[in-house]
Amino acid sequence: MSARIEADLHTHTTASDGTQRPAANVQMAFDAGLGAIAITDHDTVSGVAEALAEGLKLGIEVVPGVEISTVAGGQDIHVLGYYIQTEDPQFLERLSSLRDTRDTRNQMIIDRLQQLGLDITMAEVLKEVENIKRQGDTVGRPHIAAVLLGKGYVASISEAFEKYLGTGAAAYANPPRIEPATAIAWIHDAGGKAVLAHPGIYHNDALVEAIAQQGLDGIEVYHSDHTPEDEAKYLLLAQRSGLLITAGSDFHGERGGVVFHAPIGSKRIGIDILQHLQPEKEQRP
Repeated sequence: MSARIEADLHTHTTASDGTQRPAANVQMAFDAGLGAIAITDHDTVSGVAEALAEGLKLGIEVVPGVEISTVAGGQDIHVLGYYIQTEDPQFLERLSSLRDTRDTRNQMIIDRLQQLGLDITMAEVLKEVENIKRQGDTVGRPHIAAVLLGKGYVASISEAFEKYLGTGAAAYANPPRIEPATAIAWIHDAGGKAVLAHPGIYHNDALVEAIAQQGLDGIEVYHSDHTPEDEAKYLLLAQRSGLLITAGSDFHGERGGVVFHAPIGSKRIGIDILQHLQPEKEQRP
């Protein structure tokens, strides 16, 4: 068997909007020949402990992570945090406040869907996830999309986002959120390193350049939604700015036979990056 020298640093689980338990993600990483995987659920670290335990069983490293929701320039911007202290009370309280904002957004979307004549309630969305959610987990747009699909309003999850839930779509809502600089500070306060997620999907390189100067530690250069041109551009930006370079599949599991965004391990980077993402006192020799 070949050496496990690569990592996928962006995956989601049932703790947020993924479809697989954290342990299942770790097993898939092992099956893909990876040496490490990051669990980076939206605004929660509730899936990290389960993943860490599975990593110990399988002998691969699990990076405790999070993907924090922010807004800048009128659009969603996501900041990844790695090796944060997942039991830090201040950090957990801050994440809880973000989940409250997420709940507000969900209700705004439901209200707009109802105004469009779609018969859907938040109670139905919560019923959809009641068997997979635990305390501290998040509920998001994919769960609303699943209800729309189940009630026949759309033919696929992708259509739900295109027609109703995606940026600029008919029921899209974006309440006030923290800015990227705040998320970066929160991650640093919790002992972690902050990396800008998938800059290519923002279509605003001036904004990406500005965020890169706000205390960021790295950029997710290699992402499933990036073109080769994106990768070359953000590689140059990271090198020019002295930032770490990461890679991630942004795996969310499978819905309706479609994998979102891509399978675990489809984007990977050398495992030696982990020593640069860890807090200085924990770095390997």
